[in-house]
Formats: sequence, structure tokens, C-alpha cells
Amino acid sequence: MSLTGTPFFLTSIALLVIAVVLPLAIWSRIAGPPLLRGLARLLMLLFAQITAITVVFVLVNNANNLYDTWGDLLGTDSHVAVAKDLGPDGMGGRQIKNQPRQIQQFRPADDPKVGPGVQMTNLKGRISGVVGEVYVWLPPQYDDPAFKNKKFPVVELLPGYPGSAKAWFGALHVAEQLGPKMQRGEIKPAILVAPRTTLLTGADTGCVNITGKVNADSWLTVDVRQMIVDNFRAGDRPHSWALAGYSAGAHCAAKLALAHPDRYRAAVAMSGYNDPALEPDSLAGKDPKLRFQSNPLHILKAANAAGRPPRTALYVSGAAGDGYQAGLGLQQLAKRPTTVTVHQIAANAGGHTTVVWRNQVPEIFRWLGLQLRA
Repeated sequence: MSLTGTPFFLTSIALLVIAVVLPLAIWSRIAGPPLLRGLARLLMLLFAQITAITVVFVLVNNANNLYDTWGDLLGTDSHVAVAKDLGPDGMGGRQIKNQPRQIQQFRPADDPKVGPGVQMTNLKGRISGVVGEVYVWLPPQYDDPAFKNKKFPVVELLPGYPGSAKAWFGALHVAEQLGPKMQRGEIKPAILVAPRTTLLTGADTGCVNITGKVNADSWLTVDVRQMIVDNFRAGDRPHSWALAGYSAGAHCAAKLALAHPDRYRAAVAMSGYNDPALEPDSLAGKDPKLRFQSNPLHILKAANAAGRPPRTALYVSGAAGDGYQAGLGLQQLAKRPTTVTVHQIAANAGGHTTVVWRNQVPEIFRWLGLQLRA
């Protein structure tokens, strides 16, 4: 039974009803010694508590797309086949141009909550050694005969931690919000790509490469990126690609865009942070060297010191104490051609929640439309 499916939700509701009705029906009818009667009543109360907690968890999980599968929740799934030393460029000595095309079979997304038009595939990363699902949504113009020879820009969508690859389509309603606006020409059409980011049991990868553990950076910036170029009319130049994330995904979006200006032109970071250690489960945050190297502030400082400020545009939004100061820190370091736009969210806007990020979707994609071209 699927963790996020309707059958499990209805089952949890039914068990809660039973847990409430059962004590009312038999509380005073329980026979036997006092100890046995007390134990039976205690078990009924515990059953009621467990079922109530289960229903609340299911509602929260389905609303926010935190855990996709039982394996994600219980920590029994691993999506890393191998994690070789890929070197500083994350390529392991290989060149994308020398790799054969990786043609994938796509099918409609297996969760109706993501909405119509979302398709998915299971990708085996040839460079990273990661295996995971990737969700793709094509803009309304993609199948229009007038655009048959046109390539489209791409935005990679990254959730928080814990977080499902479906979260942008499910909890944030990104396709539902953008489809009509792209159709009317209010927002530039783009391909939306949401890859799996939960790769290890009980850990946030911080979107870094760690030999022997996981090559999350190469999964997102090499394997997923190239697969989209191989299978769709997607631009393959940096000015065609961007990242967008919230919470831990915001940290990843800013880090990856600044670290790979040869792959991405822009990034959106909503309610994120610069120091990966602010996420207690971050593998990058627990390693002093990685903590320093994967901090967007350090990446930007190092590039500036080398006389190579990245040609990267960042849009950072957040409330005071929840991403706003992180954006200001990056803005103070930015040197042309790096640009950093910072937008402060009102303290009473809704906190660190999907509601706040969902409301920003049209605005951030208008901004992305100004940065990207196919």
C-alpha cells in the first residue's frame, strides 16, 4: 500500500474511527480481573493515540510531500549504486560530449496529486552512480507545431529536506500555476525538471560529492542535466539552465549555480541558508572541509579572489532569520557579472512553509524568464 496513496489515507481514517468508537462501545463491558480490564483499556487508549498521530502524519506528509515511499520514511532505501572519486569537476575524467545519448522511457507520473502533464522516468546516473526518479513537465508550447524546431530553457526544481521530488508539482502546484501563464505569454515557457534529492538513509547530502558515500552534485548537475538534453528539445548552454529550491533545496540551488557557472546561468533560493551545518542532518555540514567549501559565500569569495566572478544571477528570498540575511551576505560579495537580487518576506507571511513558497512561484518564474534563453 503506497504511503501517499488514497487507500492508505482512507485506511488510517477508518482505523481512527474504530479507535474512537470501540472504547465508547465496550469500555464498561470488559470482563475479567481488574488488572486485565485496566490493561485492555490502556491498549485501547494507546491504539487511539497511534491512529490519531498516523492520520495527522498522513495529512502533513501528503500536503508537503515530505516522504515519497515507505523506504524513504523507514530509511530502508538507498539510491546510490556506487560513489567513485570523480575529481574536482565531478566528471571522473570523462567528457559529456564523448558519452552516447541516454534515451529514457517516460510514463505518466504515478501520483495524481502532481497534476496532469507530469511524466517520470527512473534514471541510472552514468557519472554519479545514483539511481532515482526524475519528474518532467513540458510547457504548453512544446507540442505546438509553431515551436517544433524551438529549444526551451530548463529549470531544475529542488525540494527541502526531508522532501519528495514531487513536492514542487504537488505541494507548490508549480505546473498548475505556470501552465496558463505560459500559454498566455505572461511567463517565458520552460521545461521543469524535478529529480530525486533524498539519496541516503537519514541524511541530507547537501548536494555534494563524497567519495564512497554519494555523488549528489554530479547526479544533479551532470547526469540529470544531460539526460534532459538527450531526451527533450532543451538548450544545452549555461544560459538555458537554472535551479530553484526552497529550504535545503535553496542552499543547493545557490551552491550549485555558483560552483558551476559553466552549467547554470541562474538560481532561485527561497528560505535557504549559506552554512550547510544549519541543517543538522547535512553530510556537508558535518565535515569541516566540505562545510567550508560548499558554503555559497566561500564559493563566491574564492571566485572573486581568483579574478573570475561567476556569470550567475541569484534571486534570494526569505524572512528575517530565515534566508533574508543569507541573501544579503551574498549580495554584498557580488561583483559583475554576478548579480544577487534579495527579496524580504514579511514575518507574518506564513513562516517556513510550502504556503509561503507556493505564493512566490509566479514571481520567481517571471524573474527566471528574464535570465534564461534557449
